This record gives sequence, C-alpha cells and structure tokens, in this order.
Amino acid sequence: MSDHHLQLDLAPGQVPPLVSVRRWAAHTLPVGRPRLVADVQLVATELVTNAFDHAGGAVGIRLAYEPARGRLIVEVDDPSDEPPKRRSAGVSAFRGRGLVLVEGIATAWGCRARPGGGKTVWALLDV
Repeated sequence: MSDHHLQLDLAPGQVPPLVSVRRWAAHTLPVGRPRLVADVQLVATELVTNAFDHAGGAVGIRLAYEPARGRLIVEVDDPSDEPPKRRSAGVSAFRGRGLVLVEGIATAWGCRARPGGGKTVWALLDV
C-alpha cells in the first residue's frame, strides 16, 4: 500500500461523531492489520473526544499513513488555541485518561498552532 493522506471533515456539535470516526478509520486503513486499526481508532476517538470536551469541538481529522516509513500520524483540528493538558485521573474516575491512553499507544504526541487560529493535536504511531 502506498502512502495515503486521508481527511474527514467534522462539524463541531454537542456530541462527538465517534462512531463515524471509528468507521472511517476502519475503512481507510489496510485490511489485515487489526491491531493497527484498533490503535488508530482508540487514538483518534480520544483526540476527537478531547477536542469536544475541552476545545469547542473537532473540525477535522487526518490520517497520514506512510508504510514505507513505518508510521502513521493522526491529526485532529479544533478551534481552541489552548494546548491539551495531560491529566492524572484517579482509579475510580470515569474520565480524564484520554491523553494517558494516547501516550501509551503513540510513539509521540503533541500540538501545533493552526494558521488563522486553533490548533492541531497529533499522535505518531509506529506501524
């Protein structure tokens, strides 16, 4: 499979479109790589959820799949200029573990400002 750059545009709303994000990832990634698909689905939904919970909603998500380089990058755009904050959730907490999960799966993650405002939160996965 050659390098692919795939994008799903999202409309900020009250409920994150997590099912759509999971389906999109499953249909765009290579068949026969169930672990990769599961990891990307988890990272993508956590980043989209964080955008909706803390940044006014996600406005786009991109996958840059580069099998020749052995990596995949998940990027989520949102309208907030505030960088994401990794939180320490207690054992009984129902929320607050999103970036901890991303950190456990991704090789690296971070954010960068978008021209015109907002930011892109990204995660790099080795494949």
